[in-house]
Amino acid sequence: MAERQRGLGRGLSALIGDTAEAVAADIEARVGVRDIPIEQLHPNPDQPRTHFSDDEIAELSASIRDKGVLQPLLVRPAPGGDGWQIIAGERRWRASQKAGLKTIPVLVRELDDAQVLEIAIVENVQREDLNPVEEARAYRTLMERFNRTQDVVAGVVGKSRSHVANTLRLLALPDPVLDHVLAGRLSAGHARALITAPNPDELADTIIKSGLSVRQTEALARQAADGPKPAKAKPAIDRSADTVALEQDLGDALGLKVEVRDKGGKGELVIRYGALEQLDDLCRRLTRS
Repeated sequence: MAERQRGLGRGLSALIGDTAEAVAADIEARVGVRDIPIEQLHPNPDQPRTHFSDDEIAELSASIRDKGVLQPLLVRPAPGGDGWQIIAGERRWRASQKAGLKTIPVLVRELDDAQVLEIAIVENVQREDLNPVEEARAYRTLMERFNRTQDVVAGVVGKSRSHVANTLRLLALPDPVLDHVLAGRLSAGHARALITAPNPDELADTIIKSGLSVRQTEALARQAADGPKPAKAKPAIDRSADTVALEQDLGDALGLKVEVRDKGGKGELVIRYGALEQLDDLCRRLTRS
């Protein structure tokens, strides 16, 4: 398995290197590239990338009209025998259609479904074209459909196991939050901070409306997980029968409402008045005493 992974990596480096002209020349010299009618090409239904920017397609289309397709698409015979299925290069195919091309250069390979998905993931991850949610779903497909472990997936895509594990954790979030990440309203950092929050949907809306940073989001998620802080309990006040009787006696003597707040032998005596006349009367009573 490890040897196959390394071979896959070398093949991809030749297919999606940094210099498109050098790649095209290298492929053509070693293998040969054929031109195929553009309508005979079909996208891969398991393509990890599901969102294509209209602006990116328009920009690439303008380049193709000017210089042509510099890097051939990687394809295989379509399952069922109807044309060719794109393994790598769907964005170039879309842009070529927009540019009005009739044929497009391709490199044909015989690959099984697992290899096709692995190549599609690696191509997009290396180009950083995949949204974090698309990347996580692609990893999950490799693991569930083709029985790959996280270690094997990490080796295939050239990432650490912890990166794969942390990316997969995003799928624990509810669909509305994942939709925000897909649309670019939330970053992967925002989303990871919400994984353990009790109400990620509501928090996501708050984050977007308030424009919170990842650090602020982490604090908000911690606060939500901890719950509201309990109110400080008021010290117990002695409300014994003797205290109530004493309040009544003092109230009668002073002509005002009196409250005794006793806390273990110490406390306060509170005398309430409703008008200055009552305060004047209290002063006279105390002075006479």
